[in-house]
Amino acid sequence: MITVEQFCFYTDRALDAQIEILRDLGDRLVNSRPDLPGANSPYVIVNHCLAVMEYWGGHVVAGRESHRDRPGEFTASGSAFELIERAQRARTQLRDDLATMDPAAPPRELPGWDLAPEEATQGAVMLHVYEELAQHLGQLELTRDILRTA
Repeated sequence: MITVEQFCFYTDRALDAQIEILRDLGDRLVNSRPDLPGANSPYVIVNHCLAVMEYWGGHVVAGRESHRDRPGEFTASGSAFELIERAQRARTQLRDDLATMDPAAPPRELPGWDLAPEEATQGAVMLHVYEELAQHLGQLELTRDILRTA
């Protein structure tokens, strides 16, 4: 089992890399979408990651109320600076949420579907949060590269 600090080391690395890409792209490119079917903008990708952290860490693990608008995550836009500020607040909130976590316990709130047995603990749910941050970091890196060469 890993500690909360060890877990946060990895989530922080993924989030820091996302923030650096937002800084690099700035407002000029943060809302741009690659010319590919169904492509998301960098803003959308990071906005979605922050919603994942809030929903899965805050609601499913910590039991806080959630008003997630998942479809709206994919149409959102805004400034790079504002999103970076939100990401910093989300990092702090995730640490606060993890302080209440019991890794072996079932989730405090259940999502709108049945969890598979391998997802049925708070610890497994948090691994899902890291999974989302890591996979979307890769998507964000590719999106940045496409936008910078277009």
